[in-house]
Amino acid sequence: MTISPLFLHRLYEAFEWSMIFYVSASNAVYFFLMVLGFFALRSHRARQNAEARAVLLNSPLLPEVSIIMPAHNEALTIAQSVRSMLDLHYPHYDVIVVNDGSKDDTMKILIDEFHLCKSTRRIGNAVTQPIRGVYRSRDPIRLTVVDKENGGKADALNAGLNVARSPLVAAVDSDSLLEEDALLHVVEPFVENPGRVLATGGIIRVVNGCTVERGRVTRIATPSRVLPLFQTIEYLRAFLGGRVAFSFLNSLLLISGAFGVFDREAVLEAGGFATSTVGEDMELVVRMHRLSRTKKLPYLIVFVPEPVCWTEVPESWKVLHRQRNRWQRGTVESLMAHDRMLFNPRCGGPGWFALPYFVVFEMLGPAIEMAGYVFTVAGIILGVVSMKIALLFFIVSVLFGVLLSMSAVVLEEFTMRRYPSVFDLLRLLAAAVLENFGYRQLLTFWRLQGVFDGLRGKRGWGAMERRGFEQNAQTA
Repeated sequence: MTISPLFLHRLYEAFEWSMIFYVSASNAVYFFLMVLGFFALRSHRARQNAEARAVLLNSPLLPEVSIIMPAHNEALTIAQSVRSMLDLHYPHYDVIVVNDGSKDDTMKILIDEFHLCKSTRRIGNAVTQPIRGVYRSRDPIRLTVVDKENGGKADALNAGLNVARSPLVAAVDSDSLLEEDALLHVVEPFVENPGRVLATGGIIRVVNGCTVERGRVTRIATPSRVLPLFQTIEYLRAFLGGRVAFSFLNSLLLISGAFGVFDREAVLEAGGFATSTVGEDMELVVRMHRLSRTKKLPYLIVFVPEPVCWTEVPESWKVLHRQRNRWQRGTVESLMAHDRMLFNPRCGGPGWFALPYFVVFEMLGPAIEMAGYVFTVAGIILGVVSMKIALLFFIVSVLFGVLLSMSAVVLEEFTMRRYPSVFDLLRLLAAAVLENFGYRQLLTFWRLQGVFDGLRGKRGWGAMERRGFEQNAQTA
């Protein structure tokens, strides 16, 4: 049977209109989340009170926290990161570094820098890989280092959970730096809502381009390199828009693995961090939602925009590709593991709004958006789609993307204002425009690869090369 040109033309136009509708809906939902995030941020800022926080800092109600830092081949950043953790403004906490089978000098640097000696302490077998030793510092610092065989980040976190004795545990990446009062900010919801808060997370910001001295960010600046600058826009859009809004609706599905605080008993009751996924942070949060909703327990999982964790982002395309592939695989694995929550009446907001959003726009989005680009270009070449419809598709997919990115920068400026220089603000606005022409489309393709890899069960993280905090500042 021969397909007539008219039928092909109408079929193409119908497909193009469906793509236009999908992309418009995606951007409209995200813009709604960003507007909701703006009002939530304004409300949060209005409640900030320096005197009340000073009282809280000296309050006996502040729970003790164990900071767990998994480390694998982090020789370039581990000393600075641990120093930043040991200098936090918080009265009751200890630091547990888990060396997860590093092949570089991570363990040697820890021993030399913090004067470690092997302890006789033994820990249980709640991890899948054997423990080689537990170390304590000879100095008067609350630091414990667990040296174990490589088992992955989730396995290292479980090892830290087994060592920790505090009611709260903070999971912090070893390539990250916390601001001095970050822990106080992120623990505050546990004090305000005792017995209800299961987990909290803080905002992650890009340290590339900033000046770091002895584990502290002493000068905030935007990266001069294009790749980390584009990622700065992504982080602002994701945290100040999406996560603030989802938290406001008590439907937050993801607390970044770089910085999150959890009720230790709640994590243990949920079964700890899953070693079967590369998205252990999202999977645990979704599982905690499911268990609490199933048991009809009152609970909160909160994003707190004030505490800042500075992290080093990839500066090479190869490393960024590995990272985004892993993130997308983790999303797919988490959604598939908890697909029964979708539209489940017992799962409330997470089941009726957050999970459908992630399935439709985060999991299926890359495939639909990439199909739109390919078919639109092909339709133009074949002459079966009008330039008017093709132009409309690119307007809603690219220009709406520019609007969202610029809105994130404006949201940052009107609420948090962490970048003091007008030059930095102008660079962020320029990046918010430029990242939509090529960069975002490449990420869409990589995310599509991640979806396929997640569906076929690909495992592994891939090497994540670091430059180090001081090197980033010097070359920025």
